[in-house]
Amino acid sequence: MIAILGTGKMGEALLSGLLRAGFDPGDVLITARRPERAADLAQRYGVRVVSNAEAAKNAETIVLTVKPQDMGSLLTEIAAHVPADRLVISVAAGITTSFVESRLGAEIPVVRVMSNTPVLVDEAMSVISAGAHAGERHLRRAEDLLRPVGKVLRIPESQQDAATALSGSGPAYFFYLVEAMVDAGILLGMPRAAALDMVTQSIVGAAIMLRDSGEHPVILREAVTSPGGTTIAAIAELERHSVRAAFLAAIEAARDRSSRLAGG
Repeated sequence: MIAILGTGKMGEALLSGLLRAGFDPGDVLITARRPERAADLAQRYGVRVVSNAEAAKNAETIVLTVKPQDMGSLLTEIAAHVPADRLVISVAAGITTSFVESRLGAEIPVVRVMSNTPVLVDEAMSVISAGAHAGERHLRRAEDLLRPVGKVLRIPESQQDAATALSGSGPAYFFYLVEAMVDAGILLGMPRAAALDMVTQSIVGAAIMLRDSGEHPVILREAVTSPGGTTIAAIAELERHSVRAAFLAAIEAARDRSSRLAGG
């Protein structure tokens, strides 16, 4: 039995992914803050809506998907109802395993997860870290739950803030890049729809090449960059505007912000 507590956008994405992967709706419990939201999820997915306490009592795996600011009150509510043999998976940004462990008040195995919005299309990048009481079997169980919605990577918890900056926020950087490239196409006289189609397919194709070829991105870029050609002219302009340095600084700023959020 799996319980998803606080089934917002991320919780629903995980729920739908689990069901697409073949999980029985009868084996999934959900909770939601608003009754109308809970009723809608129950109707659409055929899962059972319960209270947070009932979910904590009955599920072998408890997935916490509430907003970070709501995590403390949720843990206080369920602490007395979580048996020591349960696995707790936290998907709330910035919430450490020690934060969860200290509020549950027992040696509960906790796994921390940072995922991203492509979970909605089963192409998420999820990174997981074990808490003080979580072992190999707990990590494997977390991986089994997350693989239906994308790729899963284990990292030390000390790298979670960096992962948040790199992959958690990563899709936004690409959307930002697409927006800029489409604007460039419009500047050059292309219709917006055509520019968007060209840029989107270029990014999808490039991403698949990068994933499937096993080549370093430098090699793939150099294959497009002919001497004295159009691509090197564009690359030179990007370097002149310090775009690479701007990305380094931006991702570092996101890492620092994640760290501050984790510290309250």
